[in-house]
Amino acid sequence: MMSGRKDGRILIYSHDTFGLGHLRRCRTIAHALVDRFKHLSVLILSGSPIIGSFDFRSRVDFVRVPGVIKLRNGEYTALNLHIDVEQMLKMRASIIRHTAEMFDPDIFIVDKEPLGLRGEVLETLEMLKQRGTRLVLGLRDVMDEPKLLVPEWRRKNVLPALRDLYDEIWIYGLPQICDPLEGIALPTRVRQKITYTGYLPREVSTRGAPPRLPEITKRPYILVTTGGGGDGESLIDWVLRAYEHDALLPYPALMVLGPFMQPERQAEFMDRASRLKRVDAITFHNHLETLVAGAAGVVAMGGYNTFCEVLSLDKRALIIPRTTPRLEQFIRASSAARLGLVSMLNDDGNYDPAVMAAALRALPRQNRPSEVVVPGLLEGLTNVARRVAPWLEPVESEALPVVSRIG
Repeated sequence: MMSGRKDGRILIYSHDTFGLGHLRRCRTIAHALVDRFKHLSVLILSGSPIIGSFDFRSRVDFVRVPGVIKLRNGEYTALNLHIDVEQMLKMRASIIRHTAEMFDPDIFIVDKEPLGLRGEVLETLEMLKQRGTRLVLGLRDVMDEPKLLVPEWRRKNVLPALRDLYDEIWIYGLPQICDPLEGIALPTRVRQKITYTGYLPREVSTRGAPPRLPEITKRPYILVTTGGGGDGESLIDWVLRAYEHDALLPYPALMVLGPFMQPERQAEFMDRASRLKRVDAITFHNHLETLVAGAAGVVAMGGYNTFCEVLSLDKRALIIPRTTPRLEQFIRASSAARLGLVSMLNDDGNYDPAVMAAALRALPRQNRPSEVVVPGLLEGLTNVARRVAPWLEPVESEALPVVSRIG
């Protein structure tokens, strides 16, 4: 804790150009930490255009930087403002730096991108390093296949920051499921900074008024979720085909299309769902954990957050991972399926309704994740608290056991 101050402060950066994954992971960590440390405030820096749609607990707030979006050719453009993308990136970097200067965090956690979007957090990292702030890089369990990640990190010149700026690297997973840095030649001093925390458990919020739920959730149902929805069209189409093909599937389906799905496809899917007695579709729900908890089974693409919810809430899951532009979901799903935590169906591009119908019929008969013993599987938030405790409450941290490090 910074000298002369009675409160602890953590700043979390999430570039969030698209989708919900980074934001939901950062929000989960922030909420768990303010529950654990009563004098802690957490501020999230995010470019997510829908961050304001989420509820945040007391002592957690956010600063929204102007949004950008990645085009298919890999370039970025401003999301809403009609200004040059280089100006936009300079504006974002300035907001990030000035927020960090004023907030003066004890710990700065950067999610996934070591230097931020197009290097926008590098100056902030250097400034906070001089101030003595603890600098942490948080990585999900899978980044990408090594043959793509290695050249990407080389192009972005990531290694000097890992070596000279960051104090710790947290991997929110377990090596027996996935090693996100496999195949990357890292110096020993960088490897020694790595801690595998385990996955970040999720729970159903009991705070405030109960969320309004669709009528279909009053009886057993299958939840079909695409996360942000920007790349979930084929999953929704395939499941709809199965229900159009087979009216006697075991459970009705609730589809959450995702806020980033193309509006024309949303309208098409809503129309097709409205013609089916046992299918309902919504665009977005800010208490997705509640929908997962109530479901008889989950059908999903297998992003990080959905995977954590399936494990935490012990749900039978059918994962249909995307394979482009990254193999992240496929790597995670195939590893989990090999252990028996989930079942996986490959997207073969044919979208045969009979194949999906057969998989949906098999879903209620498969094992729950809890029937597979994986030590430390869901200890991520406990271990994150252990890692930050010495920098927030030195006296309290003495009683906490030491988490194992991977060297």
